[in-house]
Amino acid sequence: MQKTTLGVIVGNREFFPDWLCDQGRKQMLQVLKEEGFEAICLTPDATKGGAIENYTEAKKCAELFRRHADQLDGIVVTLPNFGDETSIANAIRLSGLQVPILVHAFPDNLDKMMDASDRRDSFCGKMSVCNNLRQYGYAYTLTSLHTVNPESPSFRADLRRFGAICRVVRGLKGLRLGAIGARPGAFNTVRFSEKLLESSGISVLTLDLSEIIGRAKQLTDGDPKVTAKLDAVRSYLGTSRVPTDALLRVAKFGVVVEDWMKTNELQAAAVQCWNAIQEFYGISPCTIMSMLSNQLIPAACEVDITGALSMFILQQASGQPSALVDWNNNYGDNEDKAIIFHCCNFPRDILTSAEMEYPPILASTLGQANSYGSVSGRIKSGAFTFGRISTDDEYGTIKAYVGEGRLTDDPLLTFGGHGVIEIKRLQKLLHYICENGFEHHVAVNLSTQADAVAEALDKYMGWEVYHHNAD
Repeated sequence: MQKTTLGVIVGNREFFPDWLCDQGRKQMLQVLKEEGFEAICLTPDATKGGAIENYTEAKKCAELFRRHADQLDGIVVTLPNFGDETSIANAIRLSGLQVPILVHAFPDNLDKMMDASDRRDSFCGKMSVCNNLRQYGYAYTLTSLHTVNPESPSFRADLRRFGAICRVVRGLKGLRLGAIGARPGAFNTVRFSEKLLESSGISVLTLDLSEIIGRAKQLTDGDPKVTAKLDAVRSYLGTSRVPTDALLRVAKFGVVVEDWMKTNELQAAAVQCWNAIQEFYGISPCTIMSMLSNQLIPAACEVDITGALSMFILQQASGQPSALVDWNNNYGDNEDKAIIFHCCNFPRDILTSAEMEYPPILASTLGQANSYGSVSGRIKSGAFTFGRISTDDEYGTIKAYVGEGRLTDDPLLTFGGHGVIEIKRLQKLLHYICENGFEHHVAVNLSTQADAVAEALDKYMGWEVYHHNAD
C-alpha cells in the first residue's frame, strides 16, 4: 500500500510568539516522518516560520496543496500558538480538497504562563478553528487529548488512527469492484444496490461466469501464464491431496480472473462460487480468491459485493488482508463466543496453516472430483476487527456496523476455514444484526481499527454506522 501523505497547516496569530510556530512546525514534521507519513507544508522561505496568519498566506498554502492534490490523503492543522482560525479555514476551502482533517493544538507549560514570549493559548485557539471549520462545512477529527505534545505516545496513536481514516476515505474514492457471475439463487441475502454504491463513488463492473469459464477452457496446459500460476498455487498452500488436472483448472481460472481484473483496474471482486462453476468447470474458486485477498485485492464469495467492500475497508485501515466469514455457530453455552466459518477462501496470511481441499458440504451433492479448490485452515488467534457494509434500498442509505473482539485458542474440530471468536456483549450485536436486516457474512481483519473505520464511514462518508461496544 502506498504511503499516506498529509498536508500540514501551521496556524499563527500576529500578536503571539512566532518562534513557537517555527519550532512547532519542525517538531510536527519530524513526528510525521518517524511515523511513516509523507508531509507537504509551506516552508519558512514562503511564509514566516512556514505558518499562515492572513488571507495572502492562506492562498499560498492552498496553491501548494492544489499542486499536490493527487498525493494528499488528509490535512493536519497544528496550532503552536492560538492561530488564525479564518486563515486556516480559507486555506482548506481555497485548496478545493475534500479530505479528512485532523486538528491538533500544542499544550502550554504551567511555568511559562507569565511570559508572553512563551505563551501559546492553543487550548482556546483550537475551539476557534473547529468553530470555523464547522461554519465552512468541513468534517474534522480531534485528538484524544484537547492539547497534546506531538512527540507523546497519545498523539502518535492519534496520528496512526488518523492515517487509517485517510486510507479508508481515499480508497473509497473511485473504487471499482468486479462482480463475476450471478448471485446464487438461494442467496437473496447478498442483494445490493449498485445505484447507492455509485452515489458514493463506488462502481461495479459485471462479467458473466460463462465468459470466465469459456476463456479458461481455451487456455492450454502449457501456456506460460498457466504454468506460472500453477507454480504460484503450489507454493502458496499445500496441494498434495489434489489431482493435477484439478490444479490446472484452478490455475487457468486464476489467469483469466486476474487478467480481467487488471485490464479493468478493479480493486476487489465477488465471485459466483457455486454451483455452476463446480458443475460446468469442475473446481471451487476459493484458492484463487484467497490468493487475491492475500495480495490485498479482496475477493468475496457468493457475489457478495458489499462483503467485498467490507473486506476492502478493513484492509485499507490496517494494510493487512481481510477475510469474509459466516457468523456460523454458537460456541457451547458461552454467550460471548461464537464460531466463524467458511468453505473457505480466507487469505493464507491469517491462517495458522493452509491446505487445498474440497468443501465437504458442496461435494456431498456436486461431487468431490468437481469441487477441489477450497482452502482449509484455522484463523490465527489474537485481536481482530469485524465490519459489514449493507445498502438499504428502502431508506436509500448505506449502513454499516463495526467492532472489535478476540480470536481464541478454544478447541474446535471442524473442516474448512474456521475460528472461535469472543466479543463483549455478543448477544446485543447479534440482535442488532438481525433487527436491522444485515447479511450473514461479516469481514474480519487481524487488527484493531474499529474506531478509525467507524469515524471514516460516519463522519467523512456520511453512512449510518453502529460501533459496537464503543464507549
